[in-house]
Amino acid sequence: MSEDNGLKDKVKGGMNKMKGEAKDKAGDMANKSDLKAEGKKDKAKGSLQKGVGKTKDKLSDD
Repeated sequence: MSEDNGLKDKVKGGMNKMKGEAKDKAGDMANKSDLKAEGKKDKAKGSLQKGVGKTKDKLSDD
């Protein structure tokens, strides 16, 4: 197993969630549904990535 034990996934997930939040808000302000949808996709990707990181952490603890 890798030494990071899911840390990379959690960090990347957090970054994707932040990027998604920014796109979502920008899409709201500019009234652009495509940008808003892209933001929601990035937030979902970030949440999934963070979950993978947490799972890796739990598996490495065993």
